[in-house]
Amino acid sequence: MNKQDGMNYAPEGKVDRVVGEGEFRFAAIGLDHGHIYGMCNGLIEAGAELVAVYDPDFEKMHAFCEKFPGIVPANSEEELLNDPSIELIASANIPVHRQELGLRALDHGKHYFTDKPAFTKKEQVELARKKVEETGLKWGIYYSERLHVESAIFAGQLIDQGAIGRVIQVMGTGPHRASVNSRPDWFFDPESYGGILCDIGSHQIEQFLHYTGAKDAKVLHSKVANYNHKHYPQFEDYGDATLVADNGATFYFRVDWFTPDGLSTWGDGRVLILGTEGYIEVRKYVDIARSNSGDHLYLVNKEGEKHFELSGQVGFPFFGQFILDCLNGTEHAMTQEHTFKAAELCIDAQEKAINVESA
Repeated sequence: MNKQDGMNYAPEGKVDRVVGEGEFRFAAIGLDHGHIYGMCNGLIEAGAELVAVYDPDFEKMHAFCEKFPGIVPANSEEELLNDPSIELIASANIPVHRQELGLRALDHGKHYFTDKPAFTKKEQVELARKKVEETGLKWGIYYSERLHVESAIFAGQLIDQGAIGRVIQVMGTGPHRASVNSRPDWFFDPESYGGILCDIGSHQIEQFLHYTGAKDAKVLHSKVANYNHKHYPQFEDYGDATLVADNGATFYFRVDWFTPDGLSTWGDGRVLILGTEGYIEVRKYVDIARSNSGDHLYLVNKEGEKHFELSGQVGFPFFGQFILDCLNGTEHAMTQEHTFKAAELCIDAQEKAINVESA
């Protein structure tokens, strides 16, 4: 796992199988983003069997097969879509193409698990909703900054236990290291990745809905800018937004590509959650100048002040729950409406954003 490079950050956790050997087989199609490694790690640790991969780039496919030995490199996407033994397609292809692949996967009777952002336009979300209703199959999205972070998972568990009362406000920060020299061309084209609020903002909005228990929210204000990457004129290196949920909770988040080289990890992602009876701060990837380990959580309530170090303590329950949801038609990992609502709201924030002109 590369802590310096967020694009290839692929957490590994404990093996916690929810299915037997060969009971849930899946394949990967589209290796354009390194998140596919984390997605597959999570599914495999929960008992799923990765059996095959396809990408038109042979070098990417070769590297993937080295990481996951024993899988079969396919000759085409169709070869995997037409294989009746494969239950699910996992993908981290270029964002603008993720919805199209998802529609094809469901049309072939397979569940779909895609990296964020799963969509770049609202029309894509609506077509996906209709396809899910039509087929009864699952369309999962890898909101990794909550689903694959033990401290973020534990924050939700504390909230469910009533540790801070009713959540009334959330603040999130999602800084990332740009590493522009290692990025593909599509990374700088908002038509390909959807824009900064659609892309890395999706993590922020998903966790807001989850922590507050909200079903919907309104984007009150949002803005984007290109402050320091003028040689990529369409690129956005900064974004922020303010939302209010249907239950009255409010949210502010900031995302950016300004992680300094001196930080020991790719981004100092944090979330501060205010409740009526206390608050939680999550330091997801580093506790700066104190510990370069991640998964630190601070809790303050009527019982006092507590600091939790959670790496290796919580696990990643989403993946096992998602597999069982696919097999049983349930919604324990994440409801389909929550999955799509987070995606829809990040597109709304992107579309409404004021473009800040900078010198």
